Amino acid sequence: MIFRKNDDARGLPRSRPDIGRSRQALGMFSRLSIRQINAMDYSIRIGGQAGQGIQTVSAALAKTLVRSGCHVFTHQDYMSRIRGGHNFNQIRFADRPVFSSRTKVDILVALDQNTVDIHRGDLTAGGIVVYDAEAVGQKYDGPAFLDVPSRRIAEAAAGSRLMENAAAAGAVTGMLEMDIALLAELLSEKFRRKGDEMVDKNVAAARGGHQFARENCPACSFMIPAQQTGTRRMLIDGASAVGLGALLSGCRFYSAYPMTPSTAVLNYMAAKSRRHSLVVEQAEDEIAAINMAIGASFAGVRAMTGTAGGGFALMVEGLSLAGMTETPVVIFVGQRPAPATGLPTRTEQGDLLFTLNAGHGEFPRVVMAPGSPEQAFYLVNKAFDLAEKYQVPSLILSDTYLNDSEWTSAGFDVSRLHYTDYRLRAGDLEEIKDYKRHAFTETGVSPLAEPGASPHLVVTDSDEHDEDGHIIEDAGTRTRMVEKRLLKKMPLLKAEMEPPLLYGATEPEIVLAGWGSTYGVIREAVDVLGQKRSLAMLHWSEVWPWAGTDKFDYLKLLREASHTICIENNATSQFARLLREQTGYQFRDAINKFDGRPFLLDELVEKVEALID
Repeated sequence: MIFRKNDDARGLPRSRPDIGRSRQALGMFSRLSIRQINAMDYSIRIGGQAGQGIQTVSAALAKTLVRSGCHVFTHQDYMSRIRGGHNFNQIRFADRPVFSSRTKVDILVALDQNTVDIHRGDLTAGGIVVYDAEAVGQKYDGPAFLDVPSRRIAEAAAGSRLMENAAAAGAVTGMLEMDIALLAELLSEKFRRKGDEMVDKNVAAARGGHQFARENCPACSFMIPAQQTGTRRMLIDGASAVGLGALLSGCRFYSAYPMTPSTAVLNYMAAKSRRHSLVVEQAEDEIAAINMAIGASFAGVRAMTGTAGGGFALMVEGLSLAGMTETPVVIFVGQRPAPATGLPTRTEQGDLLFTLNAGHGEFPRVVMAPGSPEQAFYLVNKAFDLAEKYQVPSLILSDTYLNDSEWTSAGFDVSRLHYTDYRLRAGDLEEIKDYKRHAFTETGVSPLAEPGASPHLVVTDSDEHDEDGHIIEDAGTRTRMVEKRLLKKMPLLKAEMEPPLLYGATEPEIVLAGWGSTYGVIREAVDVLGQKRSLAMLHWSEVWPWAGTDKFDYLKLLREASHTICIENNATSQFARLLREQTGYQFRDAINKFDGRPFLLDELVEKVEALID
């Protein structure tokens, strides 16, 4: 890379004095291991106590960056308390798609002293801490600190210190040399319902912070490209993608008891309920929640319930009820560290084998584990379709990390969604003379009628039953019913499942494997390491029934690779054990993380390099 006289380390024209030029150049070189030298790739971390407005600053900055044309990825790290403690949000933005977070940050917005103490060591060589000496209670000197008097700016511009977070957000946009009009527009939209006065005060505070940073941080050379006109991207988190996918798949009943991280889906569905004729019920517990969903499905509508691992433990009997009565139901399970209450707001992939084996007795189920909001959107649709087509429970297995993290997307293609009403409605039932809810068929799938739509009796039972749905005791009927429910459906379900996604080299020497929410960070690790090595990722998002090799021989690819590594956010390599059980293949190495935090890009790259070198 050759530096031209009037260019900065990113090859962008300079519009600032050369003060701090060498420091910034060194900062760019310090990040060469995880990005190309001429690429824009920055990270902002906003830290403070719960209740200090971290989400407000983070959301404002992330959405403003998206509107400026940047690709954005965010993730949260928060404690299980309403106020106090230490929380932080991180925003990574670049001129290309990004799918994970990094350890190092370029701008640290410290809303309290604790944030400075904990995170200043994560600054890049050219990084800057943005803080308010009055709020923090301490003054720092040196080029790595920018004291933005957010409280005083807010009081001067808006007459109230309540707008100090708007001033802090404005300061960051000033450091990035962004057009303040983008942030002003966003704040106007956010506070419109509270009246023009509230809008004007927040915009004034943001403008004050923006101006202060432009005038008082000559060493700030964080410059993003000019806004890409006509570029429209959305910023969406995993939980919202799940909810959106459910709504557009025809879900008309959602029941849940609030339990992190599934509460975000409950909140999303409740917010959309009136507009979409959706019934949302906050149940008294998880047992009631799943039974309500099963009842709604039996009554004739597409139904869904949601919970976390601990709540799913209570739903297990209801899961078996759905299996016995062949009632379609979709269950969202957000994983978090366990056992018991574990770490309520942290993340983990510890419930895979639990969801695969939960429930007494043998019955089929579908388990999806999306790795991104986009995957979540489409897989929820497939879960609803398969649940109703084969009359089985479908599970969406997510986690705190995927639920909370936000990704930029150009939009979802609704034409890819599939909707077929497999139920027999009033008109269909008129042509049937003898309706049997659990009739024996070649496929094992019986006619699913809408109760009360005709003179036909629609009945089922949680005890073993005959074709009509009435209780039986004889061995012959029991055998035929198990064959119908389980043995006939499983091959059909298995044929519906897609094999893992291959990303990277088509004939790799090294394969990194993962499932669920590790998708983004493994994909970027392949981008980084693949510059020097023959590397690829295999990622599973359709976990059960286990997909064969007829569509893609992933086992051949694994066996021909010289080194294979399975990467999981759990302690016992649950997915690697499942793959060995189903195929006989054993990975050469494993990388496991189970401290309640997600993998970060540079952290994973370092671990992979240590194994393959």
